[in-house]
Amino acid sequence: MLELLSKEFKNKGRIPELFTCKGKEISPPLIWKNAPMNTKSYALIMDDLDTPFGVLNHWIIYNIPPEKNQLPADIPRVVNLSDNSIQGKNSMRRIGYMGPCPPWGTHRYVFKLYALDTVLNMNAKMNKRKLLKLIKGHAIEQSQIIGIYSKK
Repeated sequence: MLELLSKEFKNKGRIPELFTCKGKEISPPLIWKNAPMNTKSYALIMDDLDTPFGVLNHWIIYNIPPEKNQLPADIPRVVNLSDNSIQGKNSMRRIGYMGPCPPWGTHRYVFKLYALDTVLNMNAKMNKRKLLKLIKGHAIEQSQIIGIYSKK
């Protein structure tokens, strides 16, 4: 069974400030194990579940190569990455990772990894809604880790 983890925080644990708007706002390192045998690519979606306006998307990255089992910290905010992974637009219409920055209260940030049976076509206007539509019927397994964060 696919399992998503981070060396920087436990499931339902506090996301370190380094990865938030109070720190350097770099993407956290993520690792996964027990990938399905017929995985052709991975997709990752990060959402804030606790905004007053509904779910806010913080990051999408897709076409992560099947031989990879991790994302390093501090992934550049560019569309095309050197390993052929592709980043799309978050809810603020920016490319790449957007760190936690809740205006008040404690928010839950869900990192959801999908093992896919296909490689997706690149779309210059990719966002979460379009990505979810494309992966429908292609997700073999999925896993998630939740981090929490509140400004002190």
